[in-house]
Amino acid sequence: MSRICELTGKGRQVGHNVSHANNKTKRTFLPNLQNVTLMSEALERSIRLRVSTHGLRSVEHVGGLDNWLLKTSDDDLSLRARRLKRDVKKKAVAAAAAAA
Repeated sequence: MSRICELTGKGRQVGHNVSHANNKTKRTFLPNLQNVTLMSEALERSIRLRVSTHGLRSVEHVGGLDNWLLKTSDDDLSLRARRLKRDVKKKAVAAAAAAA
């Protein structure tokens, strides 16, 4: 399982450990990924995703998973998240048609 956030695309970064003697050795900085269950109001079900804590805060700030998916470009999303976005869009269009 790759260490990439499914919502923001945040992955590992490469840097150096720097000693007191200024010796540099390669190291990786991994994102803080959490397995979370988020509710989708449009789909009326819960979805399990592997999300960074930064991504989780962003989802809550925007107002939920559905709003986040609709506002985010497809380039940043994982394949599963793009499929969820497509399903949410279908439900939103169907709900708008039923209301009109």
